[in-house]
Amino acid sequence: MKTKFTLQTLLVAGLLSAAQFAAAEVAIIVNPKSPLASMTPDQVSAIFLGKSATLPSGGTAVPTDLPESSAVREQFYSKAAGKTSAQVKATWARLTFSGKATPPKELGSAAEVKKFVASNPDAIGYIEKSAVDGSVKVVLTVD
Repeated sequence: MKTKFTLQTLLVAGLLSAAQFAAAEVAIIVNPKSPLASMTPDQVSAIFLGKSATLPSGGTAVPTDLPESSAVREQFYSKAAGKTSAQVKATWARLTFSGKATPPKELGSAAEVKKFVASNPDAIGYIEKSAVDGSVKVVLTVD
């Protein structure tokens, strides 16, 4: 009986540890030539939820999204905007239908987001922090 309890305890502890490691840090990135040094979660959220079309530095924001199926996308919207995928989808459906905003450009992978942001001075995107390199600049990290 004691062995069964110990094994269950170890299993639960292991699953909790694995869940912690699965939630990687997400880096919000801009072009390295951007004058932005940092952004707040509210500023990022406003851009990615269609409330603002400009970067804090004054340029027109060109936001990019990872695919809907991406775990990093789910984590980004949850941590940076406090929204679930369904809430984000509903927000963009409403804004698109009313003609008030255009959703972020969806790209197929973190490498594509990084490449797009690196080549566009007004682009903003998000990728796993571990994928960041010198081709982009991090303005916010969420975990």
